[in-house]
Amino acid sequence: MQRITYRAKASARGAKRRISYILRPSKRLLNTESNIVPAIVSIKVTRFAKTKKLAQISSIALLSLPAESLTTMNTQVPAYDHVMLEETLTIAAVPGDSTYFATDGFQHGFGYDLARNYADELGVKVTLKAYADEEAALRALQSGDADMALTTASTQLKSQLNLSSINVSCGYDASLTKNGLHPKVSWTFNSANDPLSQKASYFLCDSIKLDNTQKLAAFYNQDLLKDAYSQDHFKATLTEKLPDYQSSFEEQARNYNHDWELLVAMGYQESHLDANAVSPTGVRGIMMLTNNTAKAMGVSDRVDPYQSIGGGARYLEQMKTDFADVPKTDRIWFALAAYNMGPNAVKGIQRKLSAKGIDDKSWANIYAYLSDNKASNSRYGQAMHYVSNIRSYLETIKTATV
Repeated sequence: MQRITYRAKASARGAKRRISYILRPSKRLLNTESNIVPAIVSIKVTRFAKTKKLAQISSIALLSLPAESLTTMNTQVPAYDHVMLEETLTIAAVPGDSTYFATDGFQHGFGYDLARNYADELGVKVTLKAYADEEAALRALQSGDADMALTTASTQLKSQLNLSSINVSCGYDASLTKNGLHPKVSWTFNSANDPLSQKASYFLCDSIKLDNTQKLAAFYNQDLLKDAYSQDHFKATLTEKLPDYQSSFEEQARNYNHDWELLVAMGYQESHLDANAVSPTGVRGIMMLTNNTAKAMGVSDRVDPYQSIGGGARYLEQMKTDFADVPKTDRIWFALAAYNMGPNAVKGIQRKLSAKGIDDKSWANIYAYLSDNKASNSRYGQAMHYVSNIRSYLETIKTATV
């Protein structure tokens, strides 16, 4: 490839023209297959010349690129620069109980939630690419198809591929294992020297963030159905009782835009799918509706399975609407917490977090607040277990592991 050099220009206009030229491949390069440089060609450059963003992005690129990038187009753009230019963090991940789980049109999971929080701190979006195994995900990272990988791959495999990784627990593996999570779930990068990797290390190992990571691990606890009694009870209930109500769950889920298996998980949490269940406080039926909630949802007979499921589905949809400003990935957890303790209680927590400058639309932050204050308010502890249990039941139903 012909070596291209540039004359240094002192003016801002010259600097803009120079960085635009660096980022835009020439027609000759685009037409010569052997000379294409994927890391440069893949960057989508829009009309920066007349925007304020040009100055910001140009400064980032000029300061971050190695000096030789100004004289050759063979140097790979650092992952951090690519992420900031594209405003997207692309993650190669392997599905698992410690990484991410997808259902009901949204993605969640311990490792994935941490990665979303990191992307939020960078001010970028997240794109997740799923791979069947650890090596495939790491090779996607190595080839430039992703900016980072979320896996539980062995240290040996990552070393063989010459990749750098950070354990998301920052060395506090016991906080993961006690919650049934994989102790070596990690974020992997092409280089330890890339700012994307360095900033990730600071993010994960910050004392406050580390404390919240441990609380998030508790929410994603995988041990709920690990003992034989719980497994047998759950399996027996789904086998013996669910067939009688499945059509009602499916129909009411369609009526109110839910995943029907989410409603089943709620029904198991509420009553173990017992249509005649009654609590000491007077809530009744499969979805354990209060008398007031039943009336508000148009339910005349709380022990009628179809009506009870419909009332619960309608109320859950109302809770989702109440938290429509929360990103979809977290919205269902907000809605479930509100279903359990009331929407005003959740909104009150949001106001307290917002007053402290904390993101009040992140479930991780809401859960951390519940955890920190459960000793002084029993409702907080109940809401924590309620949402976490339903998440666990849903994942178990989806993966048919019981």
